[in-house]
Amino acid sequence: MTQTRSVIITGGGAGIGRATALAFAAQGDHVIIAERDATAGESVAKEIKASGGSAAAIRVDVTIPADLDRLAETAGRADVLVNNAGIFGIKPFFDIVADDFRRTYEVNVVSVFELTRRLAPQMPEGAAIVNISSRSIQGAMNYAHYIASKSAIVGLTRAMALELADRRIRVNAVSPGAIKTEMLASRPDTDFAGMLKHQPLGRLGEPEDIAASIVFLASPGA
Repeated sequence: MTQTRSVIITGGGAGIGRATALAFAAQGDHVIIAERDATAGESVAKEIKASGGSAAAIRVDVTIPADLDRLAETAGRADVLVNNAGIFGIKPFFDIVADDFRRTYEVNVVSVFELTRRLAPQMPEGAAIVNISSRSIQGAMNYAHYIASKSAIVGLTRAMALELADRRIRVNAVSPGAIKTEMLASRPDTDFAGMLKHQPLGRLGEPEDIAASIVFLASPGA
């Protein structure tokens, strides 16, 4: 009998994180939703359970070491880790200050390293880690600090893949483009009509599109 996998998803309370949690649960995995917004995390866990799946929600601020310690201790075995939690900020280049970089890196990059460092020793051979970068690393205006952090994720992913290879833990990254999420809708600079002009399929991406890629990369088929 195959053991049920334990999947940890940071920022699993909304958007891509929520869709990913639902996708893993739908195939029978136990999903742990690590979310700063406790209400959102619990809501997704209840949604999964209502559909007959297995899930738990843990309130976690990925920038607080004690929260990461508690997550690692509570989770125990981790077959899949999805480092999805992140923040986004819009500022013209000359309005950005050093603290904008520090805060963005702390959430988007340092937390990925810190959580992985805690969980990797608890991950079995064949485990998988998927980090979330962004297509914006190709260049965009008004969020250089965000782009720099997501570019760092690509480099960190490559380094982690080499460092963890001897443990037979695979590490990959997904770089979503324009995805129809709450975060995108809340941006003051969002121009949906303008974005659609640059989409070859004539539509924005859906969170489920990215969730499918993440689930595949975490599968034996990858």
